[in-house]
Amino acid sequence: MQFGYTLMTEQSGPKALVDYAVRAERVGFDFEVASDHYFPWLDTQGHASYAWSMLGAVAHATEWVGLMTYVTCPTVRYHPAVVAQKAATLGLLSDGRFTLGLGAGENLNEHVVGERWPATRERHAMLYEAVEIITELFSGELVDYDGQHFQVDSARVWDLPSDPVEIGVAVSGSKSIEQFAPVADHLISTEPKSEIIERWNGARSGTPLPDSRKIGQIPISWDTDRDAAIERAHEQFRWFGLGWPVNANLPTTQAFESASAFVTPDDVAASIPCGPDLDAVVEAVSAYWEAGFTDVALVQIGDEKQEEFLHSAAGELLDKLRAAAPS
Repeated sequence: MQFGYTLMTEQSGPKALVDYAVRAERVGFDFEVASDHYFPWLDTQGHASYAWSMLGAVAHATEWVGLMTYVTCPTVRYHPAVVAQKAATLGLLSDGRFTLGLGAGENLNEHVVGERWPATRERHAMLYEAVEIITELFSGELVDYDGQHFQVDSARVWDLPSDPVEIGVAVSGSKSIEQFAPVADHLISTEPKSEIIERWNGARSGTPLPDSRKIGQIPISWDTDRDAAIERAHEQFRWFGLGWPVNANLPTTQAFESASAFVTPDDVAASIPCGPDLDAVVEAVSAYWEAGFTDVALVQIGDEKQEEFLHSAAGELLDKLRAAAPS
């Protein structure tokens, strides 16, 4: 079981995120994931720097910790050929520590380029073509691609790591699992459901594909003051419980404000571990390893508590998690 730290571009500026990345490596997190957003979820979060520039700096500033996008959408805001080039460069800068996490995206971040927001089935079809293109470009060969959604004309990625960057894909329902399990290296999901893992393994059984990581993510709001932790989580993370069908389609922070207006602090406290109780965090994270996940990244809510969390709580929390998790 590996435990990660989330570099959340929506709640911290890029220089702060690089600093947190170094501190998280020193504390002993196994890997670090970065959100790739053009907007924060809510105005109260207040940030949305360019994840790829920040990750390049993190790759240079850290030594051994794994790095990952969680996740990048390679379909509307970015063309997949450009994502392949970015990922390969980051693979080189990190000396092979980078994993490319991909997903079908959210309207919140993709609408900014002025394109329409496709329906779910079309988004998944676009993502599938993107995975095919990126995988081909990771070969180092000249690539032409004529798909329903994307075209590539004589493209080649010239600077590649010795081993191709591995690809994780965010999935949830049975259709997306069946579609992406045979073509991705790793599974990504924020839902600790055993049926997701079982379907993924079933879709890969009987193939020459190697074992894959199953990578989850969970928000926490650590604070020595539980009431302050709940207030901060409600102020910045109450959108989390709206569910992915809603979160993927709302176009603006104002829409998220309206959609989450009736979410109470008690609602947030019931779904996110809040306060100083590290055992409560362990209990919440245990749902992931019980479901069959191999990796879980923690999101510490609130920029103002990152330094204190990393200095005062993260080391002990990692010890507790590793003691409780299956080996």
